[in-house]
Amino acid sequence: MRETDFVSGFARGLKVIEAFGEKTPRLAIADVSKATGLDRATARRCLLTLAELGYADYDGKFFSLTPKILRLGHAYLSATPLPQVVQPYLDRLAEEVHQSASASVLDGTEVVYIARASQKRVMSINLMPGSRLPAYCASMGRVLLAALPENEARQLLEKTSLAAFTPRTKTEPNELLEELSKVRQQGFAIIDQELELGLCSIAVPLKNDRGITVAALNIGASAASISADQMAHKFLEPLQAVANALRPLLR
Repeated sequence: MRETDFVSGFARGLKVIEAFGEKTPRLAIADVSKATGLDRATARRCLLTLAELGYADYDGKFFSLTPKILRLGHAYLSATPLPQVVQPYLDRLAEEVHQSASASVLDGTEVVYIARASQKRVMSINLMPGSRLPAYCASMGRVLLAALPENEARQLLEKTSLAAFTPRTKTEPNELLEELSKVRQQGFAIIDQELELGLCSIAVPLKNDRGITVAALNIGASAASISADQMAHKFLEPLQAVANALRPLLR
């Protein structure tokens, strides 16, 4: 891209929006400046612009995003048929196995949920379309990373802050690369309480009619009721059946 085609003001505004999150729903100008690396004056102008356009509320000290911001994500969900195509299949899968089922895509170092059918809550956070999780320690993330050329997967891991969410979380890059190699060979990924204690999950790639991985599907279950060793035996076949049924529908 040519330098003259890059709109720096727009890029700064997007960076300010991304500063808000589940743990940072209300931010002062100084907070945004620190999180984004922008100077306070630039952060202030971006925040006041968002407030003027209705994308943020301002109480005189703190800013918070408004529901209008969902229009930005809805534009993506509306523009692609994938979530609409996948959702009814997830609903039936969740009913069949009596567990929650999800679909996600890779966005940089994270997975973004695009569809979900929740039978029971197995995580402390409430997952829904638009929710994000780190790819390296999520079953869908490992499937999506494994679908990349090895050098691309390695580069993404190098960009990732490999934090240990639980004592079981794999954080060594070489160990994760070995895990991705295993996922490529067997065609699925299983997470044993790496993201959150008490949670196991299994994921498979969702490929289009040309054999390209476009998303991942998973089932999550409580480790107290189903151990990681049982996940493939109980859920791999139903997951693969859904992936195979969806494949001819995806271009």
